[in-house]
Amino acid sequence: MTTNWPRRIAKEWFLLGMVTAVIVASLFPDFGASGGGMHADIVINVGVALVFFLHGIGLPLESLRRGLFAWRVHLLVQTLTYIAFPLLWIVFNAALKNYLSRDLLLGFCYLAALPSTISSSVAMTALARGDVPLAIFNATLSSLLGIVLTPLIINVLGNADAHGLSLGSTMLKIAELLLLPIIAGQLLRPLIGHWFAKIKRYVTNIDRCVILLLVYAAFCNSVKSGLWQKHGIGLIVVTLAGAAFFLAVILLLSTLLARKLKLKREDEIAAVFCGSKKTLASGIPMAALIFGANPALGVIVLPIMLYHQLQLFVCSILAHRYARTEKIETPMA
Repeated sequence: MTTNWPRRIAKEWFLLGMVTAVIVASLFPDFGASGGGMHADIVINVGVALVFFLHGIGLPLESLRRGLFAWRVHLLVQTLTYIAFPLLWIVFNAALKNYLSRDLLLGFCYLAALPSTISSSVAMTALARGDVPLAIFNATLSSLLGIVLTPLIINVLGNADAHGLSLGSTMLKIAELLLLPIIAGQLLRPLIGHWFAKIKRYVTNIDRCVILLLVYAAFCNSVKSGLWQKHGIGLIVVTLAGAAFFLAVILLLSTLLARKLKLKREDEIAAVFCGSKKTLASGIPMAALIFGANPALGVIVLPIMLYHQLQLFVCSILAHRYARTEKIETPMA
């Protein structure tokens, strides 16, 4: 049993990395804070551009075309992502605004406004034996829509102008640092796409290392402004409970709506996994752009950090369950 520990640690290094980033930021906040030796503003801009350039190279447009015409699934996924989640936040905010801090509520608003995630949505759909091209199409469409809709929702529901740039400036900056690198990656894909596919697992690690740097920088500013003195460990517990609430409601809602629409089993799987996911890979970089040097940035990104881990755990169990029931329902050859 003990011989499995090194393998488990290697597999979960990203989770351990996020915990380490928060701990290091708590102990040594000056280096990564605004104006510190890390030059976080430059690192964030370069890191964000790099992450989305790599996403652009890895985006398979041929798979998107295969899932283009399943309009009921597209409508369901995007409605869940950009309407159901924000409506759920409105209820959540109304019920708990007298009990939770404004910064944490803004963090849950940000979670609700984020697009779906591509990698784990597709991976879970494949594991559950769902329609993978459909998952690729919807997760990618969600990411592109998020460039406009995420800052718009934050502006309308969370009053983000008080925390960072104006809505127009935010959208322009997101387009510059997210959309342009994606386009550049797509333009280079015919030339280096084959080579990129061979090293994709190493590129994923680069992507995650950039995210860890951004998490560290976000928490450095928050720690300097008194994050743990104001909130303590109770912040983690409350945030985890809130993330579990959002995930449970959306998973239930997505499943019920998919069955109400009488979607095929493969389409239902894609809709459930794409409609319930929220992206950490885009969420952390976009938070730095939307909220700027907000000293509460560590609190704002905490819901998506915990939701990300929770969605991976719960959805992996759900994917295995879908796969097992599919085997049972399939007659023996």
